[in-house]
Amino acid sequence: MALSMLSTFVKPMHPEGRRFVAIAAAVTAVFFFLWQPLGWLGLGLTVWVYYFFRDPVRITPQGDGLVISPADGVVSLLEAALPPLELELGTEPLTRISIFMSVFNCHVNRLPVAGRVVAVAYRPGKFLNASLDKASEDNERNGVSVEMADGRRIGVVQIAGLVARRILCFVEPGQELAAGERFGLIRFGSRLDVYLPKGVVPLVAIGQNMVAGETVLADLAGPQVARPGVRR
Repeated sequence: MALSMLSTFVKPMHPEGRRFVAIAAAVTAVFFFLWQPLGWLGLGLTVWVYYFFRDPVRITPQGDGLVISPADGVVSLLEAALPPLELELGTEPLTRISIFMSVFNCHVNRLPVAGRVVAVAYRPGKFLNASLDKASEDNERNGVSVEMADGRRIGVVQIAGLVARRILCFVEPGQELAAGERFGLIRFGSRLDVYLPKGVVPLVAIGQNMVAGETVLADLAGPQVARPGVRR
């Protein structure tokens, strides 16, 4: 029971966070030396930095055709939109699911489907509020296109936000990856867009909370019937 309770509060940390925690801890030590109340403030900041870079174990649902959420956060937009040209997903509007991540969400990004990475494309840009619709076009972004076994493709785009200043992508074209595998990370608040194949209906609604690697966004093999969201 003790081990279970400990694992509830203490999560593994992604390697990208080690130097940031080390810097925060060093600053905290100086703060304690200068003035103890300031040191406690620094300690709180150090804990938050660790918490930001947490990388918990996720259990990805198994099943042909399942599209899994690539990010923790809230569905902020659900609409038809033209995918970024650099992802080679065609020139027709596709259903786009936008997931907004606050600075309190886990920011490790996971692949929504199993398949082969066919394109990775970075584009510099602005740092507007990631919850805005125009952030998809104007903000710094990194897109990944994945081709599934049936030949269809799904695009997932990491978008920098108002606070985010660094997009990290760990995959390259040609890699074969499983659904739920880690593919990137964005530092300090951002958004992810998922572009579904033509004709695929999402199973989520605006305002719904997402869990990266676990929440099902769509079922490519199931009946394409929308599930209306009901707030309670």
